[in-house]
Amino acid sequence: MKELIFLVQGSAAEPYKVRFIRRSESNISAYCTCPAGENGQYCKHRFNIIDGKTVGIVSDNASDVEIVKSWIPGTDIEYTMMEVREIEKEIDRLRKLLSEAKKRVAHAMLS
Repeated sequence: MKELIFLVQGSAAEPYKVRFIRRSESNISAYCTCPAGENGQYCKHRFNIIDGKTVGIVSDNASDVEIVKSWIPGTDIEYTMMEVREIEKEIDRLRKLLSEAKKRVAHAMLS
């Protein structure tokens, strides 16, 4: 079992502790002390590190983000993150369609 801990500055005065535990080749746990993380919800601090981003990291181990990123392939996190990304693409596509439809409605109101 391997463990990496990062301190990430969020909206609170004290940095949040983001902890990754590699339990096996296919199992990684990730915890964050931010309110969302402690309630088992989406936490941008964990997502950022999984994505290889060092935004907000105030501990001196920001380079370890690459280690965490290297742990992801082949895990359930990888597969669920792929699903999230596909849904985000679909949301972007739908937002564009909605914007175009609103423009057509606005144009129709002026005709």
